[in-house]
Amino acid sequence: MSRARQPPLVTGISPNEGISWTKVTIRGENLGTGPTDLIGLTICGHNCLLTAEWMSASKIVCRVGQAKNDKGDIIVTTKSGGRGTSTVSFKLLKPEKIGILDQSAVWVDEMNYYDMRTDRNKGIPPLSLRPANPLGIEIDKGRFPQKDLEALFPGMSADFTSENFSAAWYLIENHSTTSFDQLKMAVVNLKKQANKKNEGSLAYVKGGLSTFFEAQDALSAIHQKLEADGTEKVEGSMTQKLENVLNRASNTADTLFQEVLGRKDKADSTRNALNVLQRFKFLFNLPLNIERNIQKGDYDVVINDYEKAKSLFGKTEVQVFKKYYAEVETRIEALRELLLDKLLETPSTLHDQKRYIRYLSDLHAPGDPAWQCIGAQHQWILQLMHNCKESYVKEQKGKDIFFPMLDLDSDVRPSPIGHLSQTASLKRGSSFQSGRDDAWRYKAPQQVVFVEKLTKLVVSQLPNFWKLWISYVNGSLFSETAEKSGQMERSKKNARQRQNDFKKMIQEVMHSLVKLIRGALLPFSLREGESRQYGGWEMKSELSGQWLTHVIQTVRLSSESLTALEIPNDMLQIIQDLILDLRVRCIIVTLQHTAEDIKRLAEKEDWVVDNEGLTSLPSQFEQCIIHSLQSLKTVLDCKPGEASVFQQQKTQEDVCQLSIGIMQVFIDCLEQLSTKPDGDIDTAHLSVDVSSPDLFGSIHEDSTLSSEQRLLIALSNCRYLERHTFLNIAEHFEKHGFQGVEKITQVSMESLKELDQRLFEMYIEFKADPIVGSLEPGIYAGYFDWKDCLVPAGVRNYLKEALVNIIAVHAEVFTISKDLVPRVMSRVVEAVSEELSRLMQCVSSFSKNGALQARLEICALRDTVAIYLTPESNSSFKQALEALPQLSSGTDKKLLEELLNKFKSSMHLQLTCFQAASSAMMKT
Repeated sequence: MSRARQPPLVTGISPNEGISWTKVTIRGENLGTGPTDLIGLTICGHNCLLTAEWMSASKIVCRVGQAKNDKGDIIVTTKSGGRGTSTVSFKLLKPEKIGILDQSAVWVDEMNYYDMRTDRNKGIPPLSLRPANPLGIEIDKGRFPQKDLEALFPGMSADFTSENFSAAWYLIENHSTTSFDQLKMAVVNLKKQANKKNEGSLAYVKGGLSTFFEAQDALSAIHQKLEADGTEKVEGSMTQKLENVLNRASNTADTLFQEVLGRKDKADSTRNALNVLQRFKFLFNLPLNIERNIQKGDYDVVINDYEKAKSLFGKTEVQVFKKYYAEVETRIEALRELLLDKLLETPSTLHDQKRYIRYLSDLHAPGDPAWQCIGAQHQWILQLMHNCKESYVKEQKGKDIFFPMLDLDSDVRPSPIGHLSQTASLKRGSSFQSGRDDAWRYKAPQQVVFVEKLTKLVVSQLPNFWKLWISYVNGSLFSETAEKSGQMERSKKNARQRQNDFKKMIQEVMHSLVKLIRGALLPFSLREGESRQYGGWEMKSELSGQWLTHVIQTVRLSSESLTALEIPNDMLQIIQDLILDLRVRCIIVTLQHTAEDIKRLAEKEDWVVDNEGLTSLPSQFEQCIIHSLQSLKTVLDCKPGEASVFQQQKTQEDVCQLSIGIMQVFIDCLEQLSTKPDGDIDTAHLSVDVSSPDLFGSIHEDSTLSSEQRLLIALSNCRYLERHTFLNIAEHFEKHGFQGVEKITQVSMESLKELDQRLFEMYIEFKADPIVGSLEPGIYAGYFDWKDCLVPAGVRNYLKEALVNIIAVHAEVFTISKDLVPRVMSRVVEAVSEELSRLMQCVSSFSKNGALQARLEICALRDTVAIYLTPESNSSFKQALEALPQLSSGTDKKLLEELLNKFKSSMHLQLTCFQAASSAMMKT
């Protein structure tokens, strides 16, 4: 028994990837002993046995089928080895769809084409004479090993087209089991195939047999005649007969074919005419085709046809061609006029303008259509701007337009008016809310709407105008035809010559834009002759700072858009000048309106005092200033290319004076409030700060404020303004870049101090004069005489009354503001001490008891108000004591001390407000 063979092993495949029906070569070990031993072959799970061709035990050739898997193994199965394995895999690619005109690197194997439709191996030799089955009988592969046949027939081959073809090898390999009768049939088939090679030449002979026979009979008759009559006689008669025959044949031919030949000549003539018409139908149909294409708008087709006709018939001498070509020129001239009209027509897109310019260039239109278009666009933009102004000026005569959000064609840019309307009202605290209707926020002044529309118009039109010029300069307006003809170079030369003219156009547009805006917002900046052309607005009231801020933002956005076009800065400088003037005007108007708002703060004073003796007025004033400065932040900030708003000295001076004016307005407001008559005070909204209810017992008992109380509140506010508010405002001015802040602060402080001093003097006059005036009547009450008086029993009532009045002043001031107590009390004490000193110095003489009584009362008053003494009051008390006789005895001194202690003890409760604990409030 022979040893079992090893199972097949596939170790390689070439190629290792491809589409279905790709021819592959499989290599490996133990791939079978012969074609009959190979019983199975799968690639990627598809049976490929039908296409397999066993070459040797290490090589098999086949085609990949339509497998389901994208990638799989190659499995070979043989009778001798069974099912094999594979160390490699094949990747099946999806075939690309190839169109009928696409190139493809696929070579069809024409020698052994595999018909996929019937799964049959058919030999189809379209380009080769090699038949697949030369014997014409069924092939039956034998079981003889290939190696044995190669050893039996060395150097030979079974390929019948090979030079070393071996018929025996072929018969053994393909017909080893074929019967003898079938082999005999094969011999007959071979003979038939051999006979077919001669059938082609014999067919020519068969078709002309009758002609050959007639020629043979004629030659035989001539030969017999020559033998009977002799050579010469026959030659003579034959020559004559041939001439007669030829003449008769000629005459007969002329008769028979004359009519035919005539018709032929006529047909040839007609054919030639038709050929001419067909050959030059392009020119003959061109006028009509030009009309049709113009109506359809196919100008490119017209231009191409015209260029072709011009090259073919432009210099022709044929009259017919000249006539038709002249008609073509007439139609083309009409087309030039049509295209020029369309080019100069407005409005028009940049794309259409370039297209029409290119058409006119290709048609060799006279003049410079591109420059004509630029001029027309320039005039159209100017006309649009002026029409815009006229329409809004007419609408201004009616009612102002209301815009919840001003929608000015959002395709250009979003309008900030909607946002402005939400933030236009300055919030200065609950006590500073305007009573006006909120609808004013949504009321867009006609000038603002006009500027928005005007700038949008310029920003939407000028870019195309600028791009048209750039295309004109670089020659991109023209097609390749113009480039070849040199027209592009001529255009560039014209553009260089017209740069100054175009610059003037841009400057004219910029000047019109700026002057139209000035006419609407800054009419005073126009000259007299320009007011009618660019002005005409009814200036009922000047725009507020909020609307001017919006206008500045709009103009800035327009400037940025124009700068992005790379327009030279010198052309746009006039816009920067306009922005600067608008910024200056916005600051001035805002400060003026702020002054008006501050003037109305007096109406908002509620006289509610906090723990520091302040009302909300200083805070409202500071918030009003801060909000105004914040609203000017975008105006004060310098954008790229902008100059500082304070670069001009006049602007600095104007802003400084307005700022000082604002401060002065508030100072006047304080003075007005503090000096308003009692009957003019609005007490309907009077309220008390619940955080300090104990401070207002004297105020809210009768719900009215006295003049003295209002003066104290005003003094407290002035003190806070001087120490805090004005300094904070100065910091904000510096933060926002204001110039002359020191001057503003200095002038304001001086004015505030003057007001403070006036109010203080008024209050002292109200409070100190009654006390001072009561001293002299009190001293001499009951006909008191310093020369004749009893031994002192204590401080008299007049001094006690004066002290009680001073305590009342202390209580009133302390109720409003503890910080004002030292200042007021010191001044009251000065007035009282000065009056007391005067009275003592007016006495001519004192008795012993009188001197002791006077010294007692002076010392009691001095010791009581000691913490409020000033150098002036000390001097007054000293002068008063010096006017008295000195105490001579120790008894008098002891009595004086006892009486002083008695006074202090008896009035301890009243004198509590003068205790040393209050010294912390004194001025240092």
